[in-house]
Amino acid sequence: MANSPLKFDLVASASKLTASGQASVSLFQQGDANLLLFVPSDQDTQQAHQRDELYFVQAGQGIFKRGGETVRFDAGDVLFVPAGVPHRFASFSAEFKAWVMFFGPEGGTKAA
Repeated sequence: MANSPLKFDLVASASKLTASGQASVSLFQQGDANLLLFVPSDQDTQQAHQRDELYFVQAGQGIFKRGGETVRFDAGDVLFVPAGVPHRFASFSAEFKAWVMFFGPEGGTKAA
């Protein structure tokens, strides 16, 4: 545990993301948990993932689609996506930022 960070700072994490040139950056991985910061530039092009995930919206608002469902979201909301389900942020404000936590086995917790 000595090498595991005690906290994750949004500003420092955003700087690491900017330096990566990607829409997301992995900040922490331990066991079956993987924490990322996700900040898409103008469009969300992600595909369905093999593990369950939670999005913790830190800033912004917009529309999220999961399978055939659509929901509005705001900063402070948490969104859940089961493994294998297509999803995307259909629209989002310019300041949108979300922590993403992948967890559980491939195929989702239902597969365990």
